[in-house]
Amino acid sequence: MRKIGLLFITIFCLLACKNNSSRISLEGEIKGLTNDTLYLYGTDALYDRIDTIYAEKGKFSYNLNIDSTVIDTLTTAVLLINGHVEYPVFLDKGNQITIKGNIDDLSYLDINGNEPNTSLSLFMKEQRGLGSASDKMMQEKAETFIRQHNSSLASVYLLDKYFVQTPQPDYIKIKEITEAMTGALLDRPYIENISDYIDQLEKVTVGKSAPYFSLPNEKGEKLSRSAERFRNRYLLLNFWASWCDPQPETNAELKRLNKEYKKNKNFVMLGISLDIDREAWETAIKKDTLSWDQVCDFTGLSSETAKQYAILTLPTNILLSPTGKILARDIQGEALTDKLKELLKTEEKKPGKSIR
Repeated sequence: MRKIGLLFITIFCLLACKNNSSRISLEGEIKGLTNDTLYLYGTDALYDRIDTIYAEKGKFSYNLNIDSTVIDTLTTAVLLINGHVEYPVFLDKGNQITIKGNIDDLSYLDINGNEPNTSLSLFMKEQRGLGSASDKMMQEKAETFIRQHNSSLASVYLLDKYFVQTPQPDYIKIKEITEAMTGALLDRPYIENISDYIDQLEKVTVGKSAPYFSLPNEKGEKLSRSAERFRNRYLLLNFWASWCDPQPETNAELKRLNKEYKKNKNFVMLGISLDIDREAWETAIKKDTLSWDQVCDFTGLSSETAKQYAILTLPTNILLSPTGKILARDIQGEALTDKLKELLKTEEKKPGKSIR
């Protein structure tokens, strides 16, 4: 997320409604904020809109007159404070949303003005008394809230915070929770996108056949999963992008594997970039000395290959069998090393097979 000031609001859930103008009203006081500048940053249909809001002695107010063919009666926003603390705000046409808090304790803001703000504020207030609760406990409490408020926009926020934005999301659980939601929530773009992603993920889980792709390398040559250089070999697909800076050990691990198995006839690697800029892509390849095959069609996050393989985060590795079956997803570190040793040792023992 782009940090453009002390605090800005990102509108991200927009729906069409009636053909008239409406006002969104926001008023707040964050003690200790002093005289600062706030920014209203819109995405989706309002992507180009950036408005400035001035806070004086911690107080701020803002009225937004907006065509309701663009925005629904209830709109989700995110409050970014001090460049790193994110807090959801549900903006309501015709109602004034009030925000109260303290700059010294931004883990909780008292936000009121409509049902989702009030409900979420109560939930967050209850969590303050738990101290450093475990992730599992927080997920349980969030799930209970979602099931009790299965038509509230606050539930969408909690689904994202405690289930989607985790190191290893449990998409079976996420699907189960989204199926419990009702009403207009099911038509929200976020829920639709999550549902579509889960549906696609189920098609590319371990044991399923890997989707076909054909992408250009640095020379413009199209490489597919069935290309001669990949045929009858274990193939490690590495989805990455120059703009998504991986941890140093990620590339170090891949370079180590490439060096160790470069002459192995049973294993090969392929980097699939989600870059949109050729120069940035080629520079990253040279800078990080990524000497194995690299491909990119410069469609970025709109990459059909990334969608087919249900890629949600970068970098992501997918290991394919010589017959094109998916053997593992997002496997790294010692787990990847052990898996390759096991597979290649078994392959070596097959009649007529050799390592080099």
